[in-house]
Amino acid sequence: MMVICTSSESETAAAGETLARSLGPGDVVALYGDLGAGKTAFVRGVARGLGFSGRVSSPTFTIVNEYIAPVPLFHFDMYRLASSEELFEIGWEDYLERGGVCCVEWSENVEDALPPGTIRVSITKTGETSREIKIEGEGRA
Repeated sequence: MMVICTSSESETAAAGETLARSLGPGDVVALYGDLGAGKTAFVRGVARGLGFSGRVSSPTFTIVNEYIAPVPLFHFDMYRLASSEELFEIGWEDYLERGGVCCVEWSENVEDALPPGTIRVSITKTGETSREIKIEGEGRA
């Protein structure tokens, strides 16, 4: 397990960018943390690390945002899903096979749908802008 302590949103994004260097097609990153912990900031960094230079926003109301990069990023937000059944209804298995990286916010809501080898990232607020980020698992890149 790797533990990273950050003191700003930009440092949290930089931690995501660092993780992205080890990610490859088919990797799944499950994100855990309270509302406002910095999950989307972390994914913003992952997107940048995968080569995406546009705006990254939370897919709370759309369930998934797709970012086209050399390795595509599929950014999921499971906050509004009641079960993993709903995830499979929107084509979860197709996303897993499309050759991109899947980042899943609120992954505890769909824990049983996460494949073996999922990288788990827990983000905990330790202050107003400081965070502790725990990363378990490794990417395939």
